Amino acid sequence: MAIEKALDLAREKELDLAEVSPNGNPPVCKLMDYGKYQYHQRKVDTKHKKMQKKAEIKGLRIGFKTGEHDMMTKATQAKKFLQDGSTVKLTLFFRGREAMYKDLAIAKMMNFFEVVKDIATIESPPKGQGNALIMILTPIKS
Repeated sequence: MAIEKALDLAREKELDLAEVSPNGNPPVCKLMDYGKYQYHQRKVDTKHKKMQKKAEIKGLRIGFKTGEHDMMTKATQAKKFLQDGSTVKLTLFFRGREAMYKDLAIAKMMNFFEVVKDIATIESPPKGQGNALIMILTPIKS
């Protein structure tokens, strides 16, 4: 149908002429109430936005002298967070001269990772930040 004829039909029915497929040969148009369409699209978009789960970062803090049992407790917490789909930020704080033994602290963090490696991957390996080491673990996508 000619464009002029389609526009006359749209005016007659008090609707808008919206181009649906501009790349088609010939281009495809549709008669619709465009304001109503935009309103409906906004409603659908807000509904989808509400349904999205935001990525959450959970923090776990350990010390250089944290014992084996306490590390297992923290690992259990980390597993729970990772199973819920959250990212875990593991922070190991140094006190005083403990900072000289960074290699031991990195080994401690890697031992922690060994416990949770079945459900986690390392997003960023242990790196120093002031008087702390930080490692970020993310859940494995299944």
